[in-house]
Amino acid sequence: MTPAAPATPAEPAEPAAPAALVELLRAAGCVFAEEEAELLRAAAEDEGHLARLAARRVAGEPLEHVVGWAQFCGLRMEVGEGAFVPRRRSEFLAQQAVASARPGAVVVDLCCGVGALGAAVAAQVPGAELHAADIDPLALAYARRNVAAYGGQVWEGDLYSALPAELRGRVDVLVVNAPYVPTSEIGLLPAEARDHEPPASLDGGADGLDIHRRVAAGAPPWLAPGGRLLIETSARQSPVTASALAAAGLSVRAVTSEEYYATVVIATA
Repeated sequence: MTPAAPATPAEPAEPAAPAALVELLRAAGCVFAEEEAELLRAAAEDEGHLARLAARRVAGEPLEHVVGWAQFCGLRMEVGEGAFVPRRRSEFLAQQAVASARPGAVVVDLCCGVGALGAAVAAQVPGAELHAADIDPLALAYARRNVAAYGGQVWEGDLYSALPAELRGRVDVLVVNAPYVPTSEIGLLPAEARDHEPPASLDGGADGLDIHRRVAAGAPPWLAPGGRLLIETSARQSPVTASALAAAGLSVRAVTSEEYYATVVIATA
């Protein structure tokens, strides 16, 4: 599936010089206007294209959607309109997954979105067998391209129902960045996320952990002996996420990073 081309704003004002583009972005509230201006100019085919890209950014689209990529764990991941943008804090989840993986590990990126986590793990684990799954066909169009360099296979469907049966009992590392924002807090998110990313990639239900509970309950038959499930959550929600994994019969611990402002719960079969 090829993402639809964004609508072109009518006759946007052309930022004729780098300084003008920086001022345009700064006036729109872009904190890192200089850096964004450089990225927009690098992505533009010509001045007219640059004007259209700048108009999209000024209108509030995420920069990653506008330029078509996001940096994640030092890699360039393709993203675009309507896709969840990988967050820097999730690099901590990727780091923990890499630390849990041996060479040749079977790695599954569940709720993969554009496949950034799976690609980042496979890039650092020699011989990894990578599988990525999500329910969103638009996101999977990007994921296929992002995991291709690592021989990754992409599957469409709802959680474990997407995975091929031959993976049962073979998964060494199951990495999950499922939605965990409570429904009542969606309106508090930055407009870039709230207005431009799919609600299903953000909304975790009443307490934010509906999908975490489903991930936990369904995990044991898929994990290899000693296999690990690593899931991103918040410090506030981590006890509930951990409780759900423990209830599934898994050994659980939580790790946090002040640098990334991130919390990961790790469950071992």
